[in-house]
Amino acid sequence: MLPDLTQYIWIAWLVLALLFVIIELLTLEFTFLMLAAGSVLGGLGVYLFGGPWWLQIVVAAALAGLLLFTIRPLLLRALHRGEEPARTNVDALYGMGARVVAPFVDDRGSVRLDNGETWTARLDPDAAPVQVGDRMRVVRVLGSAVEVAPLPARERTSDDG
Repeated sequence: MLPDLTQYIWIAWLVLALLFVIIELLTLEFTFLMLAAGSVLGGLGVYLFGGPWWLQIVVAAALAGLLLFTIRPLLLRALHRGEEPARTNVDALYGMGARVVAPFVDDRGSVRLDNGETWTARLDPDAAPVQVGDRMRVVRVLGSAVEVAPLPARERTSDDG
């Protein structure tokens, strides 16, 4: 005769919630925290009120989904309040430092950006001639090329270290 394992399902809910909390501590995005809350409040809560195992799963999933789409965005917004949004893709290139790797001929050359990428570059029309190895700064993105201008003298010495 097999024991009725549904009487020990509360242990599974607690272990699942603990696992979600541990993962949340590693990710810090409130996703697994919402899943842990759904496990404890929904799954364990329905168990304590005597609900069947399938109802525990349904309520835990529904509550976790509800928390993910309602509470999590509010928590993330509060966490990132006052922060400048992270620049990505092309927006992250503006103002980035670069070093000339190929000489400029007819105001076209090649630079290696500080992120390691090599780009075709145009020289800023107001810029003086530059040589290979000079430090530059991205001022515009022109499709698959960047427009660069020399760094001011005070920034050039601090970047070359």
